[in-house]
Amino acid sequence: MKKCILLLLAIITISCGNNIADEDLVYLNGYWEIEVAIMPDGIEKEYKVNPIIDYFELKDNKGIRKKVMPQFDGTYRVNDTSEEMAITKEDNKTYISYTTDFSKWKEQILEIDEEHLVLKNEQDIEYHYKKPQPFSIK
Repeated sequence: MKKCILLLLAIITISCGNNIADEDLVYLNGYWEIEVAIMPDGIEKEYKVNPIIDYFELKDNKGIRKKVMPQFDGTYRVNDTSEEMAITKEDNKTYISYTTDFSKWKEQILEIDEEHLVLKNEQDIEYHYKKPQPFSIK
């Protein structure tokens, strides 16, 4: 019985680590828009329209994140501002560590696949992203 309990505890401990596989990090590349933000108290803020979305470019666990503005012709308006980022691992958790001239911070990657991304910031706010759908009024 003790062995069963220890095995169960080991499985729970491993599964709660939110360990993100290195090969899944390739999914971070590209455009992501926030779908919903979940506050630490559980209140959800839904984003129906996003005037700004995030663009991630990652190679060899380093890269940039830029804020871009979708245009009606399906293109994106960008500026020269970007945040340097690096993937770091701590205690079986995967983080994106950001650096600008003014600040440093990190977000934990809770989930990532081809269509969904969930990040948790240092204020315990979870951001649920989805791939944006291109639109055009042509």
